[in-house]
Amino acid sequence: MNTMTDLPTRPLSARILPVPFCAAMTALLATRFTLSLPVREHHGKDESPFGIIPPDAVAFAKTTEEVAAIMRLCAEHGVPLIPFGAGTSIEGHFLAPHGGVSLDLSGMNEVIAVHPEDLTVTVQAGVLRKQLNEEIKHSGLFFPIDPGADASIGGMCATRASGTNAVRYQTMRENVLALTVVTPEGKIIHTGTRARKSSAGYDLTRVYIGSEGTLGIITEITLRVYPQPEAISAAVCAFPTMAAAVQTVIETIQMGVPIARVEFVDALSIKAINLHDKLTLAEMPTLFFEFHGSDNGVKEQAETVQQIVVENGGHDFEWATHPEDRKKLWNARHNAYFAVLQLKPGCVAVVTDVCVPISRLAECVTATDVDIQASSLPCPIVGHVGDGNFHVIILVDPNKPEERIEAERINANIVARALAMEGTCTGEHGIGMHKMGFLQTEHGDDALDVMRAIKRALDPQNLLNPGKIFALN
Repeated sequence: MNTMTDLPTRPLSARILPVPFCAAMTALLATRFTLSLPVREHHGKDESPFGIIPPDAVAFAKTTEEVAAIMRLCAEHGVPLIPFGAGTSIEGHFLAPHGGVSLDLSGMNEVIAVHPEDLTVTVQAGVLRKQLNEEIKHSGLFFPIDPGADASIGGMCATRASGTNAVRYQTMRENVLALTVVTPEGKIIHTGTRARKSSAGYDLTRVYIGSEGTLGIITEITLRVYPQPEAISAAVCAFPTMAAAVQTVIETIQMGVPIARVEFVDALSIKAINLHDKLTLAEMPTLFFEFHGSDNGVKEQAETVQQIVVENGGHDFEWATHPEDRKKLWNARHNAYFAVLQLKPGCVAVVTDVCVPISRLAECVTATDVDIQASSLPCPIVGHVGDGNFHVIILVDPNKPEERIEAERINANIVARALAMEGTCTGEHGIGMHKMGFLQTEHGDDALDVMRAIKRALDPQNLLNPGKIFALN
């Protein structure tokens, strides 16, 4: 298992790349190819607890054709290539334990086409999710996948992201129709179409969704988008216990109420949010709700959920119906990660994100709470509990090895419990480097051998994002 305490490290000094390779990259990109240490450091540190593991160089691409040319040069000279989007990974996805070139796609940030009549848009991989929604809102449309961070669409595809709206609008897997991908040979292929369904051959789109940059480089994406709801209402509700809050979610989902969002935030996280966002929420286990639909539909949904809340001992809803109030409320939820970091200044976070069948959620969360109450480390819990997914943010002092060991112990227990409940070791963050051992436990050696066979068939030189998801030995 790869953990914070046994991951490989690399010196900040760059490996000497082949001179012909550097010359060819400079000829292709000019100043958009760099060996600068600050730039390499920036591309060698994410939101994970790991130290800086920098690439040997950084290349900034602007077109699919440039990406293909860069890939061909890397293949010719045997240089690893690591796709980089917005830098919001928390599992070490774009760190460079084997060196190579970080391929920064942030400059590929154009919304290529909007088709309101078909409810689709096509974007370059570097488009950020907030940017996308800003550019299409005049069409009366929005893209609902919301992982919290302002991630790039390409990165969200690579990690099979989901987020706060997944309970109603599902995940990236269900909302991507087509891709443009550069293969490890430097070829440009297109998967899928703008049609809503197809039975034509292998579903290559799904092969690349969730592949974490190890099979190909996603450069363009065609997405499903949705009409903006006629009415939106948001509310928060406090509960006497964590179990009561989670049981409310389970009953809401089992009754088929089409809520758009339902987020769980524990009392410690609420304390951090209040300090960070200057709010006055009750420091108790809390649910954040959002309802989408017609005026009557939203009212009906809210009344049904409020009844379930009362039966589970929850407080009355505190409503946020005006757009600015809703924005403030959800910004506070999205800022929870950064808010809880302030509970222990100078700390780093080990974050787990297990997902279990909805019927086992209360049991899993309650048992996890027992674990963390017995630990000396602050461990706030938040989660997209509408689809059985929750996160524990374990705060550790990076200078105390014993805290790192304790964090990994807690993390391993949480994952083991989720797997025993027929859940998964990661609901949305992906494997990266940190969860490689957990992937083996979840799927077994034979399934991993199939994954390795796919990797070897598509990337025989192991150039694309090596050292992620699984070892090739």
